[in-house]
Amino acid sequence: MTSWKPRGTSSYHKLPNDENILHDENDRMVSNLSTKISTLKNIAIEIDKEAKYQNEFVGGMAEDFDSAGGFLGSTMKRLNTLVSSSSSNRKLMCYLIIILVGTFFVLYFITGILRK
Repeated sequence: MTSWKPRGTSSYHKLPNDENILHDENDRMVSNLSTKISTLKNIAIEIDKEAKYQNEFVGGMAEDFDSAGGFLGSTMKRLNTLVSSSSSNRKLMCYLIIILVGTFFVLYFITGILRK
C-alpha cells in the first residue's frame, strides 16, 4: 500500500505483506471457528436424539408402572375379600401364607448357596 506519516510521530511504512498476513490469519481463524461451530452443532443434535430416546424410555416405564399398579390393586381387592370371608377361607389363607413364606426361604437359601 502507501506509506504515511502520522503527525507528531516517526514515519511508518505499511507493507503489502502485512495486509496479506492479516487476511491469512483471519481466514485461518474463520476456518477454526467454522469447525468448532460444526462440532457444537453435531453435539447439540446428538443431545436432542438422546433426550428423545430417554423421554420414550421414561414414557414406557410409566405405562409399565401403571399396569403393575392396576394389577396390584386388583390383587389387594381379592386378598381383602379373602380375609373378610368365612373362617374356612381363613384356614386356606393361613396355609397359603405358610407355603409362600416357606417357598421364599427355600429360594433364599438356594440363591445363597449358588453365590458361593
